[in-house]
Parts: sequence; structure tokens; C-alpha cells
Amino acid sequence: MTSQPIRVMFFCLGNICRSPLAEALFRHHVALQGFDDRFEINSSGTSAYHIGEPPDPGSVQIARERLNLDISGQRAQQLSDTHIREYDYLVAMDRSNLANAESLQGAGEANLLLFRDFEPNDAHRGSDVPDPWGGGSSQFEKVYDIVHRCAESLLNRIIETENLS
Repeated sequence: MTSQPIRVMFFCLGNICRSPLAEALFRHHVALQGFDDRFEINSSGTSAYHIGEPPDPGSVQIARERLNLDISGQRAQQLSDTHIREYDYLVAMDRSNLANAESLQGAGEANLLLFRDFEPNDAHRGSDVPDPWGGGSSQFEKVYDIVHRCAESLLNRIIETENLS
């Protein structure tokens, strides 16, 4: 029995800092759970600022340092109406980009989520993932920690929702 993959799209503003990390860390958690063949995972940005560019060096470095993940091959793309229609879960890094996505055609029927709604730490649930762009390595470390926690929590929720076993 072959079923359609569960399609998950992470998005931020430019698709070079936060969403590439979310894509990679979510993919990592999916692999740890043994569900590689059940998911299609991608990332994008609500702006066209960086289309075709690789992730920010800060994101590349922190992913390599923490989990030996190489995200340098990812390329930025812009979130589109097609993504809204085709992805099962569209996960915004912050409320501003969530609002941007809500203006796309078909967004009313889409499963648009705020990433930190899956924050295990109650005090930070519902907050934005801060944009580390231009903030130095400590900001990328902070974002990495947030994304790592939330990716695992989001995956657990999807596993439960989709009745994966």
C-alpha cells in the first residue's frame, strides 16, 4: 500500500535563516522516528528577496555544528498559492509571515500553523521565532534551540493527528 506523503512546508520571510533550519531539523526528527518515506518536507519565504540563494552562513554553520547536518544545498523559494493548495501543513516562523500567507489564494482552506504554538515551554508558546539575520552566532544558536524543540513537538502532533505508527 502506497499512500501520499504528508507534505510539510516551513516558511519565514526570506527562506535563508529560520525556515531552512526548520526544514532540516524537522527532517532529522522524522528520520529518528523512522518516517522518512511518509513525509515531503520543504521551506520557503513569503518575500522574493532571496530566491535561489543558499541558506545564511549562520544557519549552515549551526546545523553543521550541532547535528552535522549539511543544509548548504537548500535554495530559497517564495511561498506560493500552489504551496498553499498542495501542502498539508504550512508552518510559519512568526505571526507577520503567517499573516502574509493568509493573504494568498486558498489560504482559507489551508492548514496554516504558527511554529511556536508547538513550543514545549508554556512561557514561550505562541511566540515568534526571532529572525537571527544580522544578529551574530548567538542569535543563530538561540533560533536553533527553539526550532529543535518545536520541530520535535510538531512532529509528535502530526504523528498523532495522522495516526502514524
